[in-house]
Order: sequence, then C-alpha cells, then structure tokens
Amino acid sequence: MNNFFRYYFLGIGGIGMSALARYFNARGFKVAGYDRAESALTASLSAEGIEVLTDEQVSALPMGFTDAKSTLVVVTPAIPADHPQLLYFRSQGFTIRKRAQVLGDITRQQKGLCVAGTHGKTTTSTIAAHLLHQSQVGCSAFLGGISNNYQTNLLLSRDSSLVVIEADEYDRSFHNLSPFMVVITSVDADHLDIYETPAAYREGFEHFASLIAPGGSLIVHKGIDLNLNLAKGVKVYTYSMNDGGDFCAENVRQEEDRIYFDFVSPTERINDLYLTVPLMINVENSIAAIALAWLNGVSKEEIRTSISSFSGIYRRFNTVFKSDKVVYMDDYAHHPSELAASIRSIRELYPGRRLTGVFQPHLYSRTRDFAAGFASALSGLDELILLDIYPAREKPIPGVSSRLIFDQVKLDDKTLCSKENLLSLLEEKELDVLVTFGAGDIDRLVPQIKEMLKGRAD
Repeated sequence: MNNFFRYYFLGIGGIGMSALARYFNARGFKVAGYDRAESALTASLSAEGIEVLTDEQVSALPMGFTDAKSTLVVVTPAIPADHPQLLYFRSQGFTIRKRAQVLGDITRQQKGLCVAGTHGKTTTSTIAAHLLHQSQVGCSAFLGGISNNYQTNLLLSRDSSLVVIEADEYDRSFHNLSPFMVVITSVDADHLDIYETPAAYREGFEHFASLIAPGGSLIVHKGIDLNLNLAKGVKVYTYSMNDGGDFCAENVRQEEDRIYFDFVSPTERINDLYLTVPLMINVENSIAAIALAWLNGVSKEEIRTSISSFSGIYRRFNTVFKSDKVVYMDDYAHHPSELAASIRSIRELYPGRRLTGVFQPHLYSRTRDFAAGFASALSGLDELILLDIYPAREKPIPGVSSRLIFDQVKLDDKTLCSKENLLSLLEEKELDVLVTFGAGDIDRLVPQIKEMLKGRAD
C-alpha cells in the first residue's frame, strides 16, 4: 500500500468500506469512491472531504484517479463484475484489492483484536473499542456500525498498537486477517450461498481461529464446539452470560432503564457494573468485550466507568421514539437467531405490551435457506408486517419471495406489505410497541415513521 497516494473505493457507502476510506483520508491520502445511491453515510463522507460519486461511468472519475501507478482500487463483493468503472480499472492494469485484503495489511502492522460471529459481532466489537479507547491502553477500531458515542465507524489512536476489527465471515473475508486475539460470538449457519453447508461455515471459523498469532488468545462463547488447530501458545477462554465459563456474568438484574451485573474473570470480579442500553442480549456481548479489554490491560475502574457510558450503535436496538402511548425501536437483525434474540429482549424490556414487528428480509438466498427459522422467530411477535425481500447484491431466485416466510408464521395477525405502502398501513393501526427489523434499506423509512408517530402524540 506504500506505493499509492490515491485510494478509490467501489462501494464506498458500505459500512466496512467507509471506515477504510475514512482511515486513508485521515492519514492524508486522496480518497474518492462510488456508490449507487446517496445516504446519510455518504453525506458524512462528503462532509469529511471525500468525493463520493453516484455516476458509474468512467467519465465521472475524479482528476488523478485514472492514473494506475498512483491509485489503489478497493472493491467490495457487492459491486457486480460488469460495473463500468471496475471493467476500466481491470483493463488499464490498476492494482485492485478487496476490502478484507487491505484490512489484513493493517492487522499485520498492528495487533488485531478481531471479533467474529454470525451475530453479536458489531455490538461486541464496538463495546470493546469503547472500553479500550476510554482507557490508558487505547486502540484504533474499524467497526461494523456507527457508534452512538463517537458518531463514526472509525476510531484512530496515535499511540496504541491495538486495532479492534469486526471480522466479516462473508466471502471468507476474515481469512485475510492476521489476528492477535479473536472473539467468536456464534457460528449459526449463514451465507450458504458462499459456504454451501453449515459444516463448511463452521470450518470457516475454525480456519480463522488457526490464524491467531502465537501467544495470542481465543475467546469463544461457551457451548460452541470447534475443531481447533491453534498456533503455539494461543490461550483459549470461554464466556457466557449465565452459563459459566472463564468469563461470565452473575447477579444479573434489570431495574427500569438499567441492567446491573457482576463480571467474573479467571482471577478477579467486578461487581455492580451497569448498562444504560437495557437489553439482556447486550449483557452477553458486554462479557466478551470486557474480557477482551481485561486481557489487554484495561483496569477494573476503567471498565466500570466506560461500560456505563456506552450508548449503543445506530440501528442496534435504537429507541427512535417514545411517548406515553407508543414506543418505536429499530434494529438491524437479519438472521433468524438474531431476530429471536431481539424479540425476546424487547419482550423482557416491555413485558405485557403488544409487540408489532415490521421485517424486511435481506437476500433471496438467506430467505430460501432459513425461511422456517425466520417464521419461527417472527411468530414471537403479536403482529407481523412482512415486506418484500431486499436483494442487495443478488438477482431474484425463482420461487423465492417473502411468502416463503409468511405462510409459515404462526400468527393470526400478519400482513404482507410493500415498502411503498408501509406508512399508510401503519397510520391505520393502534400501535403499542413497534419495531422495524432488517439489514436492507428499511432504515430509510425510519425518519418518516418517527414523524408519523410524533404527529400522533402532538
């Protein structure tokens, strides 16, 4: 990477790509990129001085970025192989690298603290980064979500050699990393369009663990059975919320808008920690994050202070609007296990209240592979509004639609709805607790839903 002073990102509006773009921009390089649509994230990149294009034609490339010798092109798997700019870069001999390869270079220059898992990895890595960043240890971080504490997905440190990274298993991207420590939160099967079988998916995590540097550590959720082949001197720790392990929680209790718990490590205990993001699922994520921080020298008092100031992540259990009559939350859950855990947590937070969920399935392949699991999770709602599938990088699969899920949901109160008609449908309903779920573009409706509910309350 040292030979380049321009970096062009194809898919710059993605959460992982935007963090890398910010990294190189902060280091003084010329940075630009393409994304197919404007968003709040691309607007924030533009405000930071990064040129963002929505025109895919080669003629739109900024001055200087047509020089193959000085420009490194970084590409995300979401960009189609026939994208005009990608075809141009390939024909002109540009150096083209995947996002994961560039992240891998960074982990070889610093000590990578990498958090992997089907679900929980964004919250766990963001809490860990917050704990380290607020301590005397410090860290840089590439996060898979926008931290509410910092309003960014990138943290930079001049002094610390540690870098926290959300390790993405899609397309086996995390195999490009060279981690010093790894957290594995879950290995529930996903991305079967890439891995084909649950066994191969699990093997992907086993290989990732084998990449941990000698003398490093693996922190794995208790109960995950992996066939490990670790480097010399790698220590293995287990964690859980209430099932024991080397790191665990005890005395967990919820009091109004806080959750209290005791953190138990192999050698000491920290009593009466509290979370102001009051969802039980975050206790387990916090245990893994605190374990990572504790192993890297963050003190008991620093942990106590920082965990209580963690304010969450954009689109992870965000309370968007709350009045005497209605609560509206928004969540990124897009896997059956995530949905089930999210719905359980919201039930615990608002016991006895009527829960209406709006779910936008993400990917045709995931809908095809896990329709029954989605239906089971969504049956935990009182009312379901199911939207059309968000395709992301995929083309339609014959016979695959949201109805695969809908027909298996065991609820009387369920509706299929287009995204375009969602607002008018919600306006007709008496809502108590409303939650929007999904990893697609449902977040673009969140401000409009909020304004509609706010108008009702006024």
